[in-house]
Amino acid sequence: MIQKDIAIVFDCGATNVRVIAMNKAGEILAAQSFPNETDDDPNYPGGRIWDLEKMWGKLCRAALKVTSEIDTQRIAGATVTTFGVDGTFVSKEGDLLYPVISWQCARTQPIMDSIDKYIPLNELFQISGVYPYPFNTINKMVWFKENRPNIIAEADQFLFITSLLIHKLTGEKRNDSTMAGTSMMLDLKNRQFSNEIHDKLGLDTTIWGSLAEPGEQAGTTHETASQSTGIPQGIPVYFAGHDTQFAIFGSGAELNQPVLSSGTWEILMARTKQFSATESELSENLTTEADSQPGIFNIGQNWLGSGVLEWFSRNFYPDLTSDKLYETMIADAEQIAPGTHGLKISPSFYKENENSEAGIISGLTVNTSRAQIYRALLESLAFRLFDSLKSLQNAGNFKAEQIICVGGGSKNKLWNQIRADVCNLPIHLIDQKETTVLGAALFVFAGSGLFSSVEEARKNINYRSETITPSENSKKYQDLYQQYQSWTKKNN
Repeated sequence: MIQKDIAIVFDCGATNVRVIAMNKAGEILAAQSFPNETDDDPNYPGGRIWDLEKMWGKLCRAALKVTSEIDTQRIAGATVTTFGVDGTFVSKEGDLLYPVISWQCARTQPIMDSIDKYIPLNELFQISGVYPYPFNTINKMVWFKENRPNIIAEADQFLFITSLLIHKLTGEKRNDSTMAGTSMMLDLKNRQFSNEIHDKLGLDTTIWGSLAEPGEQAGTTHETASQSTGIPQGIPVYFAGHDTQFAIFGSGAELNQPVLSSGTWEILMARTKQFSATESELSENLTTEADSQPGIFNIGQNWLGSGVLEWFSRNFYPDLTSDKLYETMIADAEQIAPGTHGLKISPSFYKENENSEAGIISGLTVNTSRAQIYRALLESLAFRLFDSLKSLQNAGNFKAEQIICVGGGSKNKLWNQIRADVCNLPIHLIDQKETTVLGAALFVFAGSGLFSSVEEARKNINYRSETITPSENSKKYQDLYQQYQSWTKKNN
């Protein structure tokens, strides 16, 4: 008897759309991706949209390639995971009544700025837990209410982009809780859409339909989807949802184990049993979303990470090719002892809020070397991580024992050591590049009955981990961090 032990994951990102076949050990058996991009909104000058048909066409091409390389009889199920907040209104038949407005569209910025005319921002934040980003779903709903009320009146339902793609596969229309958790319209503690928020906006919660949980079966692949993707007809399709939630679960994180996704942007997030969404958390740019499992919250914060280092390398190491660049920069910076370069850096390099400075390098002299600046940048980003860690611990009422680090920045051995020293915590590295896809696949395996639970499915994964422990420099960095805090308070 053929064991059904392959998950097909449709992973739709802002930069690429991908289809990946993964087995129960977390190994990629086949993968195909195509670039993704927004388009002009034909209905709104300057607007940005996702062309769903174009996106679906690319996913189908990717799926046909992937399914041609595997034994499709082994497919246990399929799922979809995407970025959050975006979606649109559909008819009873599932036809789009308006294109999917992209989170990159600027039309919603003034709506978030004036949301108080509907509901006080502090109250909205307390209920939803979500930081007031201009791209949040709530702003799109208000835009439709104010500019295209006929669309809402005609609509049968609003579907997030994951659900729009699941509808393409199965014909079923239903949203999931993790995508709803990004909307700023959910009562986060109750994991249901907030009547209070909707009443104040003059909207009805029935527009969302009932919410599914990750791992629930959405339906099965119908004949048209089978022909388009190569996935056999009748294969179960399971809910996953917002990519962030499945990345943190796929990283192996248990409760109160912060996960740092280190890339162009750094995202620190922890799975907790409680959260706080007071004015203090709002001022600290914290956001909280619905975890992949009920009763758990994902508290997070993000800031510019490797994007700062990319700026530095372009301007200070333009002579080096990419294969030698980071190796050389790290080797140079390793020769600089902590606190000997005399530099202090605010690594924001963009305005985090209206009161903050964008980016500051202090202490430069005619003798300052590029290696010293690079080391100071790594240290300042580690200080920024420590600030975020303390905010998450306060909001979630927990004490971290380690930090799991994933993403491109996890490959920088010097940076990891500095992080461990500054936070005075072990940095736990895992050899699993596709944590989002893995997390989504685990819910397929549990939903299909291959494992009794997602926890059991995750225990089957060999993460091939490595741990970086604090060194003798940790005490020195505690002192440097206090100096850094005093300095940043003067400059913000």
